[in-house]
Amino acid sequence: AQLHYSVPEDREPGFSVGDLAKDLGVEVRSLAARNLRLVSEGGQRHFQVDLAAGVLLLDSRLDREALCGQSPTCSLHLQLVMENPLQLHRVEVDVLDVNDNAPQFPKPEVVLEITEVANPGTRLPLEVAEDPDMGSNSISTYELSPSKHFALSINVRGDGVKMPEIVLEKALDREKVPVHHLTLTALDGGNPVKSGTAKVTIHVLDANDNPPVCDPPISKVLLEENVPVGTLVTKLNVTDLDEGPNGDVEYSFKTSNNAPGKFTKLFSLDARTGEIRTKAPLDYEESSAYEIAVRARDKGSPAMEGHCHLRVELIDINDNSPEIVLTSVSSPVQEDAAPGTVIALIGVKDSDSGDNGQVRLQIAKELPFKLVSSFKEHFSLVTNGPLDREKASGYNITVRAVDSGSPQRATQKTFYLHIADVNDNAPNFSSPFDTAHIQENSLPGTSVFSVLASDPDEGSNAKLSYSILDNGMQDVPISTYFRIDQDNGTIYTVRALDYEQDKVFQVPVEVKDAGSPALSSTAVVHVFVLDENDNAPSIVYPSVPKGSAFHQAIPALAEPGYLVTKVVAVDADSGHNAWLSYQLQESAEALPFQVERRSGEIRVAQALRESEDSHRLVVEVRDNGTPSLSASVVIVISPEENSVQDFSKSLDLPQSSPEDTNLTLYLIISLVSISLVSCVMFGLVAARC
Repeated sequence: AQLHYSVPEDREPGFSVGDLAKDLGVEVRSLAARNLRLVSEGGQRHFQVDLAAGVLLLDSRLDREALCGQSPTCSLHLQLVMENPLQLHRVEVDVLDVNDNAPQFPKPEVVLEITEVANPGTRLPLEVAEDPDMGSNSISTYELSPSKHFALSINVRGDGVKMPEIVLEKALDREKVPVHHLTLTALDGGNPVKSGTAKVTIHVLDANDNPPVCDPPISKVLLEENVPVGTLVTKLNVTDLDEGPNGDVEYSFKTSNNAPGKFTKLFSLDARTGEIRTKAPLDYEESSAYEIAVRARDKGSPAMEGHCHLRVELIDINDNSPEIVLTSVSSPVQEDAAPGTVIALIGVKDSDSGDNGQVRLQIAKELPFKLVSSFKEHFSLVTNGPLDREKASGYNITVRAVDSGSPQRATQKTFYLHIADVNDNAPNFSSPFDTAHIQENSLPGTSVFSVLASDPDEGSNAKLSYSILDNGMQDVPISTYFRIDQDNGTIYTVRALDYEQDKVFQVPVEVKDAGSPALSSTAVVHVFVLDENDNAPSIVYPSVPKGSAFHQAIPALAEPGYLVTKVVAVDADSGHNAWLSYQLQESAEALPFQVERRSGEIRVAQALRESEDSHRLVVEVRDNGTPSLSASVVIVISPEENSVQDFSKSLDLPQSSPEDTNLTLYLIISLVSISLVSCVMFGLVAARC
């Protein structure tokens, strides 16, 4: 929005210029919270904001003439910046002229000379009075005190300035009145009217009765700025009808006391030829036109003079590059900022005029931003698409300003915009399924496996913590078997594991970031328990109390190969640790029996003698583990007449227990479940790819 106010130049500090809160449509109590601040474009502070009342106040007394000189308009440009949200408002304050200056002549007394032979109608130019006020408060007219011989004529110059001249109405007679005393009064158009006077003394002379005449008396020249020093501006055309010294003209600049030599620093005048040339660089931006007054004076006695008025108007060329002003930049900006969010307020200005001062701003098309024109020479840089900090954590934004001159002039300014992270990415495990192995009977606190997850966010949004979920798949909570380091994801055992009790565990692990709201993901670690030889073989047949022996009768005439009995043993371990072998312990006497290494069958190895007594055999069962474990049983074999063994009754081999059947069933279910989950995951990954 742009606000427009006006204030007379003579108001005291504290004068209320306008009600900002009302005109902006905001509540007064919100101004302080939104950090309303005032920025003067010229760098000078003339105003202040009363945040309590929401009004714009004068900070110092204004002097229009000091601020704007002779400019027909006088405006001061301010900028109001408010935050939350960031807004920029332009305020233009017109300084109204007050009739606080009276007209003043360059000299309080003016001495003129006129020959007595001057014809009625002869004109005597007078100094122009000056009034710093503008408009109706500037000089309105001139008045001359009553005279029988002279009257006042007022001409209007090309720039609107009124030029007084004394006109001879009646022939003069020097012998009667050699000197005439008049009073010239300059009146302005203010209310009340102010005036200034100058005393005019006219001496009547003899002889040289033709003054130099400038043709035309008022002229205009167009000149490009920055022309080389010494460029000819014009040559004055002045004629004098007299001859000899009375017709020899010399030229000089005519200056005033209030602006002594302003144009004389920029232009030179040849006193003999009347050529006006530049003697310093001309700058359109400093002044677009110059009014030059030249006095043409002959060498007669008395000397007569004429006056030439030249207006030099400069043609602007594109000699100034645009200037970029970053009023405010909001950095960092959240990566989830909505399209249209204001990032920066940018002002641009060019001291040239016309097309040379028309500026357009540009930024790179590939950036997710665009420029929106707020009002004249002010732009807003807003988001034009989604931002993603994980793809670009910041942008170097180059703003380029190009004018419409020929040739074009451009300038650019680069600033860095940081993108702030929001928690928009969940942590990801390196693999959704992992496999780990651990030896049974490992000490509590043994490291099992380390899961690894990553989060592309930063700061607290990327700070990860790990935990184990209880999925209820085991009879006992999984947390009683394993724990996890919440910082590095290392899984440790809580107690020693028993392969014979649990052969595999599914450990669901959750990783969660510290963002708000927190995001998480899960993975499953299958922990396989590796068997170790921690169970000795157990003899299930023959079953005898510890320290006792098993008695077995056989026919006394049993032939070699006769099956005496069979030793049956089991081992709770698995694999090589459960491979059993049977053998007889060495004894002092040679025994007529042998045991099959793998089956445990005891057979007659050689024919028995009729009178042979009982034989004591120690059968040792040993597993294949490292170190190897063993068990033994004592069997006493007694040869008897007519003894027949019924192995269908005596050899009562153990059957599979319900616990072994359930364990097998659990293993089958686990393998099928793992296979199904793996197939589903592979299908999802393939579909996503």
